[in-house]
Parts: sequence; structure tokens; C-alpha cells
Amino acid sequence: MNLTNDDVQDILRLLDATPYDELHLQTERFRLSLRRAPGGGWTQESQATGSPNVLPAAGSASETTTETTTETTTETTTETGAPGPPPVERDGLREVRAPLLGTFYRAPRPGAAPFVEVGSRVDEETVVGIIETMKLMNSVYAGFRGRVAEICLADAQFAEQDAVVMRIEPETRPA
Repeated sequence: MNLTNDDVQDILRLLDATPYDELHLQTERFRLSLRRAPGGGWTQESQATGSPNVLPAAGSASETTTETTTETTTETTTETGAPGPPPVERDGLREVRAPLLGTFYRAPRPGAAPFVEVGSRVDEETVVGIIETMKLMNSVYAGFRGRVAEICLADAQFAEQDAVVMRIEPETRPA
């Protein structure tokens, strides 16, 4: 089962009309958690199994708030529940891929320092960028330990689902 952005928006509209403050949905391919945010709107956390990115976001069908929560994973995670692609390794570098289409941002807000630069050390929980889809901000996580070798998308560049966001040189663990 794949959830689209429209599906998530429909779920948010339905939840707005209920007294419930939380929803947790889990399948073999992803986990989606929605929580009513203080002052209205919803925060989302989701986790797709089998890939290397993560995304926390906030929003509701009628109003979007900018509250973010973080959930960690060694797999790809998206707030919309869209499963990310499995990690790909080429020339010794692992690719972090866009779990959904949208606008890729390297920094949390305009004028702020980028999440990572070439040469930055990352781990499974490191946010490496944000993808905005339908007014939902989705954090992209590295998904594994290593050093950023190449950033493949420019700030504010449109990214197709499964586009390579960056390449990371994996950290080798001593045997």
C-alpha cells in the first residue's frame, strides 16, 4: 500500500473533524504517525522500510504549522509514508535519494546555514535536507554513517521521487 500526498491530505481533513489527537498507522512498508499540534494543525512522522531518508513535517488540510518532530531510523523515512528507494552504492559512495517529489531545500529556512556541506560527517539521524510537498515539510535523513562526498541538488531545486539528493562515503567500522 502506498499513500500519496492526496491521501495524507484526506486523512488530515478527516482527522480535523474528530476529537482524536493522534493516529498511528503501520503496514509492512511504512509507519505513519499523526499528532494534533498545539494551536491547530498536525505533525507527522512516518517511516518507510528499506531506504535511506527521513522526513518529519507539520500541517493540516486547511492550515499548515511549522512544528517538526524527529524520528530516527537507519532506513528511509518520509512523513507522507511514501516508501523511499533502497540504498544504492556506486563507486564506493551510497546515495541518499528523494523519497517523494517536491522542492529540495538544503537549509531549514531561507538565509540559514545548510544542514550539511561536502565533507560533513553524518549518521543515521542527521537531517541532510528538506523536501516540501504540498506545503508539508519533509526532512531527509542520511540513513547511515559517513562523510558527505557530493551534494547533487541545488537549494530550492525541484526533485523527482527517487532523485539522488547526495552521495555519502560510508564509514567503515574497524573489524
